[in-house]
Amino acid sequence: MSGRIVILNGAPRAGKSSIARAVQDSLPGHWINLGVDAQNAMVPEALLPGIGLRPGGERPDLEPFVPGLYFALYDAIAAHALQGFDIVADLGHHDHYSRPLGILPACARRMAGLAVLFVGIRCPIETIMARRNADPQFYVAGPGVPDPVRRWQEAVHVPGLYDLDLDTGALSPEACASAIGTALAQPPEPSAFERLARL
Repeated sequence: MSGRIVILNGAPRAGKSSIARAVQDSLPGHWINLGVDAQNAMVPEALLPGIGLRPGGERPDLEPFVPGLYFALYDAIAAHALQGFDIVADLGHHDHYSRPLGILPACARRMAGLAVLFVGIRCPIETIMARRNADPQFYVAGPGVPDPVRRWQEAVHVPGLYDLDLDTGALSPEACASAIGTALAQPPEPSAFERLARL
């Protein structure tokens, strides 16, 4: 029997990593985190920020590598699930490159036959900026809302097809993990990934 797969999609500092840890700590099963940070820890510096490339078409030189990095990650997610492990992956899907790449629907098609819960992680931009400003080493902070932050907020939830939406401005990571557990017990049909695969 294949393991469960939860994909958390949202902007940086929306709380995805904290939710992933809460899922590992509180939901039954053996949860492996295979998100953007895990992949970027493995790739060479020349490919960074890898799948974390932010919206806006800022690095067209890296864009040819991004689909392959996503596909390799999703193939790894599928391989672990087929071995019976539960997977939680914190990602930031968008299609706001120098040209559309259609990565999310292509990734959904790669997961055919596997149960995937696709979770939108939403957070008020004011909360995201407060979190960025609390971390002086984070790459975009400061007064107001910088353009890269605004682009993330607008691009990451397109087309907005999810099985579950969570607002981390209102919910703790533990409450989000609990909601994910409930959704896993009663998955919607058709799933968001099944609908995305048809795009």
